[in-house]
Amino acid sequence: MDNATAPITFHMNAELAANFEKACQELGLTTSEAFTLFATKVARERRTPFEIAVDPFYSKQNIARLKKSIAQMKATGGIIYEVDECD
Repeated sequence: MDNATAPITFHMNAELAANFEKACQELGLTTSEAFTLFATKVARERRTPFEIAVDPFYSKQNIARLKKSIAQMKATGGIIYEVDECD
């Protein structure tokens, strides 16, 4: 493999970029080294090194059910409760 480098530019959310850079520093990596590791793995294995999946919460079927439930709550005057996270 040739040792010449090629620039790659892309954009991401500023908060995500800052958190990514901090995590890389904690791992003793630069962001460039982290992306190079990722690119090397993808190039060798022809797949992502992690599963990419769709969150079923946002499926068309679930969104339709949520809309139906909201309409029912509005029609019947039901009470909406907020879910509190437990620590």
